[in-house]
Amino acid sequence: MSRLRIYDDTNHAAPLADLTDHAAIAAELNAVGVRFEQWAASQPIQPGASQEEVIAAYRADIDRLMQENGYQAVDVISLKPDNPDRATFRQKFLNEHTHSEDEVRFFVAGAGQFTLHIHGKVYEVLCEKGDLIGVPDGTRHWFDMSASPYFVAIRLFTNTEGWVASFTGEDIAERFPRMDPHPSAALAS
Repeated sequence: MSRLRIYDDTNHAAPLADLTDHAAIAAELNAVGVRFEQWAASQPIQPGASQEEVIAAYRADIDRLMQENGYQAVDVISLKPDNPDRATFRQKFLNEHTHSEDEVRFFVAGAGQFTLHIHGKVYEVLCEKGDLIGVPDGTRHWFDMSASPYFVAIRLFTNTEGWVASFTGEDIAERFPRMDPHPSAALAS
């Protein structure tokens, strides 16, 4: 189940809000400029699937997004708990950073946690299968896939170089909760 927890950026102990209703999550995120939508993720894709397999299965959605928003590149990140590089991949995204373009992800399997740092608040967004999130360029954030990653996300870019981060050097991500493993991760190990 998708979830949004909102914290004051100085207090990680007690959330100001804890939402699981998709419409309420979308409304809160939309108020700070973040796109959050529920899409049909109906193709039988499992974490560990190849980029080619995922792109072929979701070609119509990818083409529509690329045409609507001018994206120039697409890739797939697909991880499951037995990936030998999972700790390296996780660490790459765990520090607060920004991008010079929107960060758009469509989760077609499993789950991942985006945490956004906006206007003195921290928005912890657990994205699950069917969730599309669009984080505006320049937004401070980090991403956690848990110690046992289990997800497939399609990533769209306006920059043909793909994922390029500018790290803030702040340690805020270390002070907020990490993602718990997805329930399906235990079955996949």
